Amino acid sequence: MKYLTQNEAGAQSDEKRTTYGFWVVLTGLMIVLISFLATIMKWTTAADVSTVLASITSVVGTLVGTFFGVQVGSTGKEKSDVARNNAEVKLRQVSALASQFAQNDQQRNQVHALLAP
Repeated sequence: MKYLTQNEAGAQSDEKRTTYGFWVVLTGLMIVLISFLATIMKWTTAADVSTVLASITSVVGTLVGTFFGVQVGSTGKEKSDVARNNAEVKLRQVSALASQFAQNDQQRNQVHALLAP
């Protein structure tokens, strides 16, 4: 196992997130624009148009916000996974050193036992 940097672990996923984020925002804007155009064709009063658009924009805003919230959460998970992996590597290294020290202590005790009068 080797240490991972944040750049190695998340470079590809950041690129995907950016691409998907762009398309989510673009799709949301297109939905709102199409809804606006369809709404002003059907209703003429501002109250009717704003009522219809309010319901549509709230749903689109909620979905886009949820998407980005999930993305932020997954970024945090990736960072914690990298930190966990690095901690595991360190723990294995310390464990191997501790095992070597224990073997050296046993050998030293055996030598002392042989040399003792």
